[in-house]
Amino acid sequence: MSRALTHESTIRELAQLIVRFGANVRPGQIVSLASEPGKEPLARMIAETAYRDGAKFVDLSVFDMHLKRSRAVHAPADTLAFVPPWYGERVRALGEHRCAVISLTGPVAPHVMDGVDTSRLGRDMLPSVRESIEVINAREVNWTVAPCPSPGWAELVHPELEPAEALARLWSEVAHVCRLDEKEPVGAWRRRLGDLTEAAAKLERLRLDALRFAGPGTDLRVGLLPSSRWTCGQLETVDGIAHAPNLPTEEVFTTPDPARVEGVVSATKPLFVSGAMVTGLRVRFEAGRAVEIDADHGADTLRNLTARDDGAARLGEVALVDRESRIGHLGTVFFDTLLDENAASHIALGQGLDFAVTAAGDAARINRSQLHIDFMIGSDEVSVAGTDAEGREHVLLQGGRWQL
Repeated sequence: MSRALTHESTIRELAQLIVRFGANVRPGQIVSLASEPGKEPLARMIAETAYRDGAKFVDLSVFDMHLKRSRAVHAPADTLAFVPPWYGERVRALGEHRCAVISLTGPVAPHVMDGVDTSRLGRDMLPSVRESIEVINAREVNWTVAPCPSPGWAELVHPELEPAEALARLWSEVAHVCRLDEKEPVGAWRRRLGDLTEAAAKLERLRLDALRFAGPGTDLRVGLLPSSRWTCGQLETVDGIAHAPNLPTEEVFTTPDPARVEGVVSATKPLFVSGAMVTGLRVRFEAGRAVEIDADHGADTLRNLTARDDGAARLGEVALVDRESRIGHLGTVFFDTLLDENAASHIALGQGLDFAVTAAGDAARINRSQLHIDFMIGSDEVSVAGTDAEGREHVLLQGGRWQL
């Protein structure tokens, strides 16, 4: 049963969902909260909720994209890849102290990088740091990423509306895709995760060796490791704390074989990466490596990022999303990877997911990189088939619907 929410109650209930279900903050935990200027109402409500639930301390980290622009425009080129060592040390400390980690997404200033040399943007990874991937793969923190609407983001998503109406529309959409309009949002999420767990189990039983994506501008074959394990957006830390890394989440995913990716793929949605928008992305793979990266806009940013290390141009994740996603039903392009990747099947360049591979021998073959960059390749026009070890083909997604 759906229900109406006021703006204030939406912020409060989103904060509660993030703290109590997404990150599943435990009494006595330290909470790391990553935000931006312009997201203060939700950030403050998250802190209040966490403290009410017994958090030991809420540590707020704010990253301002305007400072990133100043660096991209004015800093010496040979310093753009520099990351202060204490950034990584802080992330490792979050793991050592078994902290809860919450990050808020959604571009507050989506046009701040307009006019900036995209090749320079591709040299600066911040606010991402490679240690974050290490801590996540070690399952040392219970973490979640959730959207936070802002005026700038709303105007990007809904330019046809007046600013106040655009912001109200975006908040309404976020409430809907996060299932806050349900009588019991947590119960609604448990049911949806049950559906996704069932889909992952069906894929697991097929023992697939490879996937093939086929559609306009796309003919891509992605090999899987023998023990690649299909899972969905509910994980557990080494200490047994269950959490939902993405709110919302609509995907089932695994770690592919980084040496067995062949063909061409066209992104079906725009990508925001390192502050730059990449549109019309087209990538060609040979022997697992992205050998050509082209785009209508922003290709240089992605080219520079994928040149950072040997694994940055190989795949670390492949994810399938069916059209029953609430995000997909809206038909809205959010220009935010968290939301857009949960509306469409996607792949990720860079670091693989250790917890999605079960055999030690296969774990040694997982792709390693400082990066993990998702981009969307699915739509109702893109079919997905799988081939098992005996060469039998199984249609997985057709017209956006599961065929399992």
